[in-house]
Amino acid sequence: MISRKDIKNIVIFKHLTDEMINKLLPEMELLRFTEGEMIFSSGERADMFYSLKRGKILLEQRVLNKVTISVGTVKPGYSFGWSALLGDQNFTLDTVCGEPCEVLRIKAKTLFNMIEEDWEMGYRLMHRLLHMVRRRLDGRTELLLKIIMDHPDMLSLAENNQS
Repeated sequence: MISRKDIKNIVIFKHLTDEMINKLLPEMELLRFTEGEMIFSSGERADMFYSLKRGKILLEQRVLNKVTISVGTVKPGYSFGWSALLGDQNFTLDTVCGEPCEVLRIKAKTLFNMIEEDWEMGYRLMHRLLHMVRRRLDGRTELLLKIIMDHPDMLSLAENNQS
């Protein structure tokens, strides 16, 4: 069973009013997954929006048939499956449980309809989502810069620059 507190513990929903939380509550599902279980795959229709209550989610990108790289993790309190909020999209990453997980799920269409009906709710949700997207983008930018700076050619340039 999902409580109002469970929803309030999710970053994107944290700033919603009690009335807004009450609208969400009957629409949310609680799902349980085991370690290694996939929640959704890249290319699948993005028709659900997810939030992690407990556990750890690995965000993975397939680069070759049998090769995937981890591009991030989702910690409790954070959401994933953002493509669902863009409408008529497919998921762009695989999501794998790094440990047993409890996940809250809501139909994207239901959430989108709530946003259209209650603009204040929509503003609050999108404002939080924007912060989360920025944080993830900053993390990936840092990772990219680290990879570039660790490249042998960059190390050689840095050594030559100090001479």
